Amino acid sequence: MEAKAFLRYCRITPRKVQIVLDMIRNQDLAKAVAILKYTPKAACEPLLKLVNSAAANAENNFNMDKNSLYVAECFVTPGPTLKRIRPRAQGRAYRVLKRTCHITVVLKEREA
Repeated sequence: MEAKAFLRYCRITPRKVQIVLDMIRNQDLAKAVAILKYTPKAACEPLLKLVNSAAANAENNFNMDKNSLYVAECFVTPGPTLKRIRPRAQGRAYRVLKRTCHITVVLKEREA
């Protein structure tokens, strides 16, 4: 049995999220939450909410034991890119790409 949680259209680059996801992959739930709480990265705040949401899904929807959960899968895919214009000198304009991403977290129970 597995519990999933998704975060769509998160306004942070997938590259920044991937660094944090690599730290919590295959970790126990308590350890993953601790890593996310005390890591000074911008991606940690939405990821912490997402992991807690997946844990709540596991507990309420599938009656899984919260103490035996671990992060089985977590990945990020790029979402749509918002294109913006930045004014520059002498009437020029530079394009600014504001990237978004879709994040997926899957929790499973560890076999005893």
